[in-house]
Amino acid sequence: MGVGAKDYIDRLLVDKYASEKVDNHDEDALVSKVSAEDMMSAMNTAGFYYRDMHLLQKRLSVVCYSINAKNARYTPLDEEEAAA
Repeated sequence: MGVGAKDYIDRLLVDKYASEKVDNHDEDALVSKVSAEDMMSAMNTAGFYYRDMHLLQKRLSVVCYSINAKNARYTPLDEEEAAA
């Protein structure tokens, strides 16, 4: 399976970039710009924020549900049900 141009525009792009050279094999290219400790700290903080927001949303949902349940007014459909 080869790589090649499928139409006229692709053929022009292949011709244009066929002679380009890419040299990104420097020693610095494989060195991380962010320390692993900083990255783990940021991920840990984001995880705590997400967990706290999830727990807060869950508690808020329970509170809203209980308020709606307390304020619900059920009216009977028939007068017979009201007398019973």
